[in-house]
Amino acid sequence: FCSIMLYVNNNGKVLLASEPAIEAGSRAFLYGDGVFESVRIIHGKPINLTAHIQRLFKGAEILKIRIPSYLTQEVFYEKILELLEKSEIKSGGKCRISIDRSAGGTYKPTTNEATYFIEVWPIEENDFLLNYKGLEIDVYKDIKLYPSVLSPFKTKNGLTKVLAAIAADELGLDDFILQNDKGNLIESTSCNIFIVSNGVLYTPGLQEGCIAGTMRMQVINLAIQNGVRVYECPILPHNLLSADEVFLTNAITGIKWIGGYRTKRYMNNTSRRLVMLLNAFWSKELGV
Repeated sequence: FCSIMLYVNNNGKVLLASEPAIEAGSRAFLYGDGVFESVRIIHGKPINLTAHIQRLFKGAEILKIRIPSYLTQEVFYEKILELLEKSEIKSGGKCRISIDRSAGGTYKPTTNEATYFIEVWPIEENDFLLNYKGLEIDVYKDIKLYPSVLSPFKTKNGLTKVLAAIAADELGLDDFILQNDKGNLIESTSCNIFIVSNGVLYTPGLQEGCIAGTMRMQVINLAIQNGVRVYECPILPHNLLSADEVFLTNAITGIKWIGGYRTKRYMNNTSRRLVMLLNAFWSKELGV
């Protein structure tokens, strides 16, 4: 994909992705003062955009960033399609939408007005594919995440997850599972977590401090619609040892199955079935 010229939308201006785009005093750059969403592109179209925009706008509201009335879901949809067309992304891809507080001030901003930034990239796969090899995970213990009003949203303060991802890589692991202040498992560095026991799905509730994942919600709904029981409840590290399966979900990769946690090994029957249901759902939605 290196030969493809990618474009971005910087607050209404369409630019080459290679051009400078960060303005002086950017609060996202200086303070992580913003929220973002990662959106999967299938057959050249953004999917599940309603859920993403709702979470994006709710996150901005929590941060007291004022969204201008003209900036609607329909406007974002049109601007994403424009970038996909200019970037010649006609099948698989991903998009990142950011809403940041406008420049000015230090910790105390001089304004609460919003700016936005949209980026797109191609992805080889045009459907959700289950990973061939199961991921190897462990539990991250260096830093705990404390549930707060910000927990459900993708804010631009991701240092705990950055450090956990680096630590996992240093140990030869694919990912770490993060804990909250009570020691309960809540999510990985970039995904929500599900465990399967006796055909029943369990996932941490939002009150535990996990991201309110759009794919998490879709997997819950798909499971229930297809006769699988789902419980949102606290999950402890020892639950990983008694689980039949463990898998991770996020908007871009869909579902990734865990192959092992320390000496424990897992199958992928449920995750494989859910990937098939996920692809069938979006094929029908997109009419392909």
